[in-house]
Amino acid sequence: MSENMANFVEATSSQQFEDLLSKAGKFLTVVHFQAAWAPQCSQMNDVMGELAKENKHTMFVKLEAEAVPEVSEKYEIASVPTFLFFKGGQKIDRLDGAHAPELTNKVQRLSVSSGGLGGPGPEPPKEDLNERLKRLINAAPCMLFMKGSPQEPRCGFSRQIVALFKDHAIQFSSFDILSDEEVRGGLKTFSNWPTYPQVYINGELVGGLDIVKELAESGELQNTCPKAVTLEHRLKSTINRSPVMLFMKGNKEQAKCGFSLQILEIMNSAGVEYSTFDILENEEVRQGLKTYSNWPTYPQLYVKGELIGGLDIVKELKESGDLSSVLRGEC
Repeated sequence: MSENMANFVEATSSQQFEDLLSKAGKFLTVVHFQAAWAPQCSQMNDVMGELAKENKHTMFVKLEAEAVPEVSEKYEIASVPTFLFFKGGQKIDRLDGAHAPELTNKVQRLSVSSGGLGGPGPEPPKEDLNERLKRLINAAPCMLFMKGSPQEPRCGFSRQIVALFKDHAIQFSSFDILSDEEVRGGLKTFSNWPTYPQVYINGELVGGLDIVKELAESGELQNTCPKAVTLEHRLKSTINRSPVMLFMKGNKEQAKCGFSLQILEIMNSAGVEYSTFDILENEEVRQGLKTYSNWPTYPQLYVKGELIGGLDIVKELKESGDLSSVLRGEC
């Protein structure tokens, strides 16, 4: 299993994260800021595992973004997956989003000057172009070869296809053909398709912008391409992360408003295990949960996925003596 490899580890605290960077020294360290609720993070961990096998002298680190907020804040992590690249304890590059080919390219490029943990090794043999193209095409269930990136498309056709994917909540990875002339020219011949952008599903060519437009107009696009995780799915996953979930301003260790502080004191006195989510760390969850639960304020308490209420409800339950049984799901 990739998780058992010495160069593929998980950091669960700020101190462990700093220790890993210090231990790696001048060699490349790749840090994946992830979330358990995001399927694309799981997919990218599989990619990291394969990269760890191929790049024995590079350290690959998984870090749960919401569990180590001080690290996420320091490096301005606003979404997952996000990848940061370090050498000598200093950040040297960044990649936002689930873009397996770009991650692979950055690892290969940035690790060249690193040598190995045991000293520089021989330069690996150059990969056959067709084998490389096959690997890129199959790097994600939906692969978009475009000019630029989804954040910064560099031609009108690429911009249109990214907009279509976003409008239809399609989960995809991308490769910037302007960054690699060999891939840009080789893929035209490999797929017998002379223009860009090009879309591949499960390793098979679907076509370019016109084909994607036709699929969108016919309603087939969402059946053809994998869907991105929706906010509703994310909220459900987060609510059910623990049998007792408290959405608050701050966390167990440090409440960031008076109401949150009061509810923490009550929860701690109940003798029931619970988890917290800091809504100040994620504006999308903060606003989305109000609509999802039809409850306009925070804190919000959930037991086994069901909304119990806010501070006033929890106070009433404590005063009536029902709080512990409600938290245990007995009423």
